Amino acid sequence: MQLKSDPTAEDFAKLAWAIAHPARVQIVRFLIGREACMCGEIVNQLPLAQSTVSQHLKILKEAGLIQGEVDGPKVCYCINDERLQQLKTFVGEL
Repeated sequence: MQLKSDPTAEDFAKLAWAIAHPARVQIVRFLIGREACMCGEIVNQLPLAQSTVSQHLKILKEAGLIQGEVDGPKVCYCINDERLQQLKTFVGEL
């Protein structure tokens, strides 16, 4: 049996890879349900260096799971609800 072409496979893989690290899962969970975008508080929530947290945030942002806004010298992050729902849908369809 040959696999059918799946136009969603690449997008699903990108989202899955974005949360394929425990620190990124923690960041996403931390941001879910927050009323406002979070700035420096994310670094304080993890036992990781600021540069490591920044790299994880970059990966999540590139996948579209989080959004970042510049607020003076800081970048504030929040969940992209639409992309999170896409990820949930992809997982639910496995």
